[in-house]
Amino acid sequence: MEPRNKTYFEDFILLGFSEGQTISSLLLAITYTMIIIGNITVFSIIRVDHHLQTPMYFFLSCLSILDVCYSTVALPAMLVNAITGNRRISFNRCFTQLYFFVLFGGAECLLLAAMAYDRYVAICNPLHYLLIMNKMFCSYFVAGCWICGFLNSTFHTLMTVKLTFCGDRQIHHFFCDVLPMLEAACSDIDSSQVVLHIVTVFLGMFPFLLVMYSYIQIISAILKIHSSSGRQKVFSTCSSHLIVVTIFYITGVFNYNGPISGDSFVIVRVSSVLYSVLPPLLNPFIYCLRNKEVRSALGRVNIRIKIQI
Repeated sequence: MEPRNKTYFEDFILLGFSEGQTISSLLLAITYTMIIIGNITVFSIIRVDHHLQTPMYFFLSCLSILDVCYSTVALPAMLVNAITGNRRISFNRCFTQLYFFVLFGGAECLLLAAMAYDRYVAICNPLHYLLIMNKMFCSYFVAGCWICGFLNSTFHTLMTVKLTFCGDRQIHHFFCDVLPMLEAACSDIDSSQVVLHIVTVFLGMFPFLLVMYSYIQIISAILKIHSSSGRQKVFSTCSSHLIVVTIFYITGVFNYNGPISGDSFVIVRVSSVLYSVLPPLLNPFIYCLRNKEVRSALGRVNIRIKIQI
């Protein structure tokens, strides 16, 4: 007699946190609060200040909302898990979490590539910048990122939900994600792994190569600037962007192409936290709050508030 498929109507157990994680809870709470405040602040400033109505800031406002959604999928659940020690998660909640985490992560991979292309056009082809990066093109670009993220997430969720989960249904992770779910399955996952690797190449490696190519061209253009102060300013900004983007792509690619079992799977858990926490936390500071135009916009908003009071 075949063993019963226990996929449906039974909880999963998340093993990322043990009980009594006070320090982890505090760090998660502080991190999530900073992510929400930072990204909502950036989005609000960009939307209300007419000086920031440019393609670059349009992409940044979209990135801010995406980062809020992206971090909200995993961090609050992780926080509750760490505080209460209740590591059970229902089947529906687990796959909902997986669906939206993959959706927002995939969309961000493409959006960061779009932003790198925007900077490439602005620095390497400034005379045609507004013609190329017009409002309709930027809107289509962002819509394409969301559509690709949606299709990727739907595909991975349907692929994973068809697996069989038996036994104690333990997931060695902080939240429900594709690779830990494959490890928890007791059915054949070879085809799922192959598909995961292929999709990672298209949504991870290709956008990363596009980003690297864009920044190589940008750096080449920067080196041609005669003014040392101007060269240093642009290079400082681009290097900060490149560091955050590199962290996101490298940890993201490793997150979905890392070891499927064994002690090294701990590294996958660490990389997934870096992948889902660091970019949303750092993006507001790297892209905007260090930016003179954004700081000026903040000052104008403060003046308006004081006048109204």
